[in-house]
Amino acid sequence: MTTKTKPSLCPCGSTKSYAACCARYVEGKEAAPTAEALMRSRYTAYTLLQEDYLLASWHASTRPAALGLAEDVQTKWLGLDVKRREQQDTDHAVVEFVARYKVNGRAHRLHEVSRFVREEGKWFYLDGVAG
Repeated sequence: MTTKTKPSLCPCGSTKSYAACCARYVEGKEAAPTAEALMRSRYTAYTLLQEDYLLASWHASTRPAALGLAEDVQTKWLGLDVKRREQQDTDHAVVEFVARYKVNGRAHRLHEVSRFVREEGKWFYLDGVAG
C-alpha cells in the first residue's frame, strides 16, 4: 500500500499537529469519537493515501472492495471546510463539507453531505450525496 509522508500540520484543517489530531484515528490507536472527527480523519486519510483506514471506516453495507488510491497519486488535496454537522440521534449523524483538490493542475471542489452511523460505539461512513 502506497502512503505519503506524514505531515506536521493535520490536513483536516483543525490547525493542530497531525500527531495531536487525526493520527490516532488513521493509525488505528483510537476510534473517532464523533462523526465529524471520523469525516476529518477520512479526509486526512485520502491526503495520505491510507486506503486501509478508509475502507475500515466505511460501513460494510456500502463499502467498495477497493479505492485504487495507489494509482491516484496525481490528486493534490488543498483543504477541507466543514459547513455543517448534525447529530440526528445517538447513532446517526450528518456532516456537510467542501473538499478542495487539484488533478493534473486543474482545481475541483467536492461538496458533499455525508451520512454516518455508529455501531457498537464506533462511527462509520455510510454514504454521501454530492451537492
